[in-house]
Amino acid sequence: MPYALITGASKGIGKELAISLAKRKYNLLLIARSENLLAELSKELQKKYGGSVYYKAIDLSSPDAAKEIVGWCNKGGYDINVLINNAGYGLHGAFEKLSLEEQLNMMALNMNAGVQLTYMILPILQKYSGKSYIMNIASTAAYQAVPYLAVYSATKSFVLSFTRALKQELKGSNVSVTCLSPGTVETHFMERAGMSKVQKIVKQADKFNMQADVVAEFGIKAMLQGKTEVIPGLANKVGAFSSRLLPKNMVEGVAKGLYSPEK
Repeated sequence: MPYALITGASKGIGKELAISLAKRKYNLLLIARSENLLAELSKELQKKYGGSVYYKAIDLSSPDAAKEIVGWCNKGGYDINVLINNAGYGLHGAFEKLSLEEQLNMMALNMNAGVQLTYMILPILQKYSGKSYIMNIASTAAYQAVPYLAVYSATKSFVLSFTRALKQELKGSNVSVTCLSPGTVETHFMERAGMSKVQKIVKQADKFNMQADVVAEFGIKAMLQGKTEVIPGLANKVGAFSSRLLPKNMVEGVAKGLYSPEK
């Protein structure tokens, strides 16, 4: 089997995406910052599912990360036919109170890293003899402006728009492009974003939380079926659809009340 390259693969949805592909006998190239977690996961996947699993620990938000990853892939001679841009994080709070440096770093990871890696890996995918796939991970936050997640939601809107445009450009080629937009998932996202101490957000999330393995399996199936834009979970689908129909000011006002940092 060829190789699947997955970013943000050490935990959460990224880890489950790796497991889902390992079950399908894909060889894996795992990318994340934590070398210890990557080493542990690689060992676990090889032992349980066989196949080859290699990893590279790197900060994807750094400007030269994509170039370094592609150099590593070329040196290894890996025959890649799947690229999954999963790495990303959110920051919760009033725009002017959050660190500008951290928000710019989030933008670099959520947008720039995926674009750079896609640009550099695409020729490899196009040279593959069979079908190739790109999957970008957005969020249901991509479907509306979200006060107190202002920059995060904007980055995910970018991911969704970029994916849909690229899908059209690559129609008729061997490369299929998919965008997976999960809602709340049982991962460390809320802790990393600084949302876990706001009880009203936690309670709301608990009502709609999905398990990371369910989301990952849903995404992999959709990708392999060549779907363009997919949202796991009925409630998430309804929410995204409603945000398109209802007045933007109303939707954004509701989001403002929900995501306000006030406890």
